[in-house]
Amino acid sequence: MNLHEYQGKEILESFGVRIQRGIVAHNAKEAVDAAKQLTAETGTGWHVIKAQVHAGGRGKGGGVKLAKNLKEVEELAGQIIGMNLVTPQTSAEGKKVHQVLVAEDVYYPGDSETSEFYMSVLLNRGTGRNMIMYSTEGGMDIEEVAEKTPHLIFTEEIDPATGLLGFQARKIAFNLGLSGTAFKEMTKFVTALYKAYVQSDSSMFEINPVLKTSDDKIMAVDAKVSIDDNALYRRKQYAEMRDLREENPIEVEARAVGLNYVDLDGNVGCMVNGAGLAMATMDLIKMAGGEPANFLDVGGTADAKRVEEAFRIILKDPAVKAILINIFGGIVRCDRVAQGVVDAYKNMGDSIKVPIIVRLQGTNAEMAKEIIDNSGLAVHSAVQFKEAADKVEEVLK
Repeated sequence: MNLHEYQGKEILESFGVRIQRGIVAHNAKEAVDAAKQLTAETGTGWHVIKAQVHAGGRGKGGGVKLAKNLKEVEELAGQIIGMNLVTPQTSAEGKKVHQVLVAEDVYYPGDSETSEFYMSVLLNRGTGRNMIMYSTEGGMDIEEVAEKTPHLIFTEEIDPATGLLGFQARKIAFNLGLSGTAFKEMTKFVTALYKAYVQSDSSMFEINPVLKTSDDKIMAVDAKVSIDDNALYRRKQYAEMRDLREENPIEVEARAVGLNYVDLDGNVGCMVNGAGLAMATMDLIKMAGGEPANFLDVGGTADAKRVEEAFRIILKDPAVKAILINIFGGIVRCDRVAQGVVDAYKNMGDSIKVPIIVRLQGTNAEMAKEIIDNSGLAVHSAVQFKEAADKVEEVLK
């Protein structure tokens, strides 16, 4: 579950991470009120207006602006709220901005130059350990840094038995070229950041940039946070932060009826039971010359109602030209699934306008094939993987 910047910063601050302070506004008037409140609390004279959408590269799309007075705060907030923000991480249509974060200006003059760093905490799936990735090249796309100057990216892996150790936090501060007060501040920042990551059950924290201010404070100027969906049952305070407006509406609908659905860009809809079989089915579709339009795991109870719900979800995608149902009858009997497919097809009437291929294997597979073949419906049955692939290729042609 992705969070907005302001929500990520709330979590960081709750664990003692210093942040760039800000207030959320939903219209231009609220933005002005927020700016006045920030000035009273922090003394800031300028304000940064930041679009709150689930996408990086907001500045490149015009979603981050600096306001030097209250009139500019009102004008810029009015321009950004309601716009469709297009960034390198959105579609061509962009994402509609519903709110902005009015933040304090932290690039004030002082005794030393400001410095920007990149830092993220995430799981290294290759080693099964959490790691801190960091770089002196903050404020830039980390992908670009990795491509052009990979020697400027450092990683620190954390042993799960001990957690982050003091020498590791100091090593990170040293590699970032810090000394004195800034060095001490960075070790505190890293320690608090890792604690926030672990205790919030996050799958990723990305801070870009981490700022060293002109008076040697270390703070998070941005925050990109993803919470592990599997942990939301015990992090209900974070589950309430979910902004469904930022998510794919079909995926939201599927989740509401208990289906595991991920929208993709292909032309063949998938309905499968089991994540592993779903991945294999997607490969099967590509081998047949198609492209999977979705990942959909109906789980172990593929009855008529559940199949019908899955049909309706898949058919909301206008790009779907065929549907492949691939069910392994281990827990569930294939004949019951087949009857569920037939009943769902009849219930939906003429709303199914694309060919359907059903491949059932496992308990009572032959009986299931007979049910499909004798149904009188425009449904193609298959038993073997290769047979299903051939039929997908046939209907696409």
